[in-house]
Amino acid sequence: MLVGRAAVLLAVPLALATAPLARGQQAPAASPEREITKIAGEVYRFRNAGHYSVFAVTPAGVIATDPVNAEAARWLEAELSRRFNQPVRYVIYSHDHADHISGGEVFADTAVVVAHANAKTVIVGEKRPTAVPQLTFTDAMTIELGGTVVELAWVGRNHSDNSIVMRFPRERVLFAVDFIPVEALAFRDFPDAYVEDWIDSRRRVEAMDFDVLAPGHGTLGTREHVRQFRGDLEDLRGEVLRLIREGKSLDEIKQQVTMAKYAGWATYKDALPLNVEGMYRHVQSHRRPNS
Repeated sequence: MLVGRAAVLLAVPLALATAPLARGQQAPAASPEREITKIAGEVYRFRNAGHYSVFAVTPAGVIATDPVNAEAARWLEAELSRRFNQPVRYVIYSHDHADHISGGEVFADTAVVVAHANAKTVIVGEKRPTAVPQLTFTDAMTIELGGTVVELAWVGRNHSDNSIVMRFPRERVLFAVDFIPVEALAFRDFPDAYVEDWIDSRRRVEAMDFDVLAPGHGTLGTREHVRQFRGDLEDLRGEVLRLIREGKSLDEIKQQVTMAKYAGWATYKDALPLNVEGMYRHVQSHRRPNS
């Protein structure tokens, strides 16, 4: 049932836009905290507030991904039973961070838990509040259930040293969490990240064959969004390095780096100063000045 092979899939949150109301128009109902939407074929997206995961429904059961937390997982388990009358047979963690993979124990009675080998080490060491993976891999793995295939691939270090992508080849959907946002800046000051490797890992994802990018937060995207976000990181690194070489301080760099090209992206205003700080630390620790 399981064979080694590379591939990609990622979980993505869907951002809901609101338009100004005309006078006398009734405000729309608030979006539910949790919902399930169809992406393609039998691959669906699960949203819990601002976090997303994906799952595939097959005649032999469900292939699920990040449970988010125990309450969300219990809700999803009930919905899968009510809507599809199928148990969860696999749960695949995108990486080790607790805000995405907590609650895996909810599915432990029916499912095999899968993750990258590095993720298991951290999950055990940090005592993450979730089920410990039973099945791990280092480079690639293919899972087949009820005629549905999902290809798992480690594309190198990026947002963590254990993030993977999950690709559903028939549906042409790729699930990737946290290291490929769609038209949004990177998280804060790159905590737990490997910036140079991150850029390289995106190139590997760009080479993959898919149409729909499902991130762990925000709207669905395409392969072009992978290239755009790689450009953002490369541009930021280049600007910060240039200003450091000119002898600018961190405070001066934060004032001068505007990244205006990306001003329309989500989180731009709040994340940019933190992105600059994180890139400044990274560049300073990886360059060799003359003195």
